[in-house]
Amino acid sequence: MIEGRDDLLASDLAVTEIVSAVSRRLREGMLTRDGARRVQQGVVSAFEDGALRRVDLTRDVYRRAESYLIELTAIPLRAADALHLALATSNRAASLASFDLRLSAAGRAVGLAVYPA
Repeated sequence: MIEGRDDLLASDLAVTEIVSAVSRRLREGMLTRDGARRVQQGVVSAFEDGALRRVDLTRDVYRRAESYLIELTAIPLRAADALHLALATSNRAASLASFDLRLSAAGRAVGLAVYPA
């Protein structure tokens, strides 16, 4: 468990997004290839070890994401952000962790507590 937590959920989409951010740091010379691989392996291990509860993209999650894209027009959500939001709300999450300003705003708009604040 991550610091005694048993209520942390994430999707494989989140893993891919994390690796995308790590890849950017790699391209910018801020991280070595070995460092990037260690981050990727660490996140994947968190799933395999049960520290993160895996949630999956289902047809219902896609439809909910599409609804958010149409309903939350004041927030320019991208498809992946809408999917993250739909995954959280479909799994009755109370909060959302994100450094993305648009996703954070959308999370607040649907009543989630957002971290960092």
